[in-house]
Amino acid sequence: MTEARAFWTVAPGVGEIRSATLREACAGEVLVQALHSGISRGTESLVFRGGVPQSQWQAMRCPFQEGDFPGPVKYGYASVGRVVSGPPHLLGRRVFCLHPHQDHYIVPEDAVTLVPDAVPDARAVLTANMETALNGLWDAAPRLGDRIAVIGAGVVGGLVAALAARVPGATVELIDTNPARAALAARLGCRFATPDEATPEADLVIHASGHPDGLGTALRIAGFEATVLEMSWYGDRAVAVPLGEAFHARRLNLRSSQVGSVATAQRARWSYARRLGLALTLLADPVFDHFLTGDSPFGDLPRTLSRLAEAPGDALCHVIHYN
Repeated sequence: MTEARAFWTVAPGVGEIRSATLREACAGEVLVQALHSGISRGTESLVFRGGVPQSQWQAMRCPFQEGDFPGPVKYGYASVGRVVSGPPHLLGRRVFCLHPHQDHYIVPEDAVTLVPDAVPDARAVLTANMETALNGLWDAAPRLGDRIAVIGAGVVGGLVAALAARVPGATVELIDTNPARAALAARLGCRFATPDEATPEADLVIHASGHPDGLGTALRIAGFEATVLEMSWYGDRAVAVPLGEAFHARRLNLRSSQVGSVATAQRARWSYARRLGLALTLLADPVFDHFLTGDSPFGDLPRTLSRLAEAPGDALCHVIHYN
């Protein structure tokens, strides 16, 4: 038997570490010892604050979640660990799992994905965010030479911009209200602009700021018959979409993207496992270390998440380490 500790949101704005005894792993299962996990700040802050609307409680459940919204609930989906019990081909290997913050856990062996040797433990916690960015770019369908605007230089927006900048001939402008994000944009091979400075007539605009004002900017700078892809999720907040002015005259295409379904154009051939494997492979590039902006021990997670939910500052991905 193994003693495990997990992070729970017990009430809006209140978290704690709880202990439980794990049963023995059965055939076809693995016991994973966590090395690192990542805080998906936007979604996890909403969960921590109790901001998931009741209509979305079922849709927002994550794999291996325990409890229900608004709490007590065990939530999270960015765990990197080492298999300490399981089939020989996985024993001792590093794996990624869509599992909440927990120091030991048992899951089916097909729920873990091997971390490539070229991807360090801490960087691998970005896998779920990279999968979201990858799926968003599939939905956006950029073309060679496009002028692409990405609004919101958080983790998902930054990852989208980094991938878009690899499209041959594309010009990518990363837009954020925080001028300090200019350094990140430069490292990713993108231009940077504040919303007031954003270049108009974009061929493609991807919105990932999580703020309604960012969507207004997206509609303002999109060119004639351009696509505006909405990747932000607002939880229980009402959002006013500015569909007046030139929205109709410019025949803009406003569409959504969500990682829960593989992008339509890929769905016939791509499984979730194949998509996750590609996300991990893409993380071999050291440039993505720039998204890791802080770390702290697992035991401090209740205080850490409370701080990030209330005043995130310049934080991007915060990494939790397990001793």
